[in-house]
Amino acid sequence: MSKKLIEIASELVQSQVSLSSMSASEITSSLRQVFRTLQDLQKAEVGEFDIGVTDSAQGTPPEEASKQIKPENSILDNKVICLECGAEMKQLTQKHLAVHGMNPKEYRKKYGFTMRTPLAAKSLIKARSKAAKKRGLPEKLRLFIETRRQEKAAAAAKAPEAPSAVAAGKPKATRLRKKKAGA
Repeated sequence: MSKKLIEIASELVQSQVSLSSMSASEITSSLRQVFRTLQDLQKAEVGEFDIGVTDSAQGTPPEEASKQIKPENSILDNKVICLECGAEMKQLTQKHLAVHGMNPKEYRKKYGFTMRTPLAAKSLIKARSKAAKKRGLPEKLRLFIETRRQEKAAAAAKAPEAPSAVAAGKPKATRLRKKKAGA
């Protein structure tokens, strides 16, 4: 005997919940969405319904759904929404953007993000920052920058002495213009 749609939907949502933590409202909405999708697929199988690629929550194609989102609202606390296709993920990778024929720099430029804006969920950025601070990265970076600045200053102090010593021994060579014969 074949399973009922609600049983299939509940199994799918159960597997989702086992992979990631979801609130009760998220589980309910996910269950409804999966059930609606299964109903649409069943209707399409019988021939009553023409199935197209849609965002089942609003019934709009994903391209239109992603255009409804403003770029400043696409980077959320736990996810980033791709403004090209509407996909939700923790970070927009270069590999994902390559599917759309662009790189992160072009994506930022197209949607008006600054070049320093990370294309990752805010929680992921905070976690990375916390881990870097725990490793002592800010202090090590500060020491590295200071050391490099001192090395450049030392190199700059030595560099002007060498050309001036050479210049003192020889006169500066200049090129003179030739005068025109008729002038």
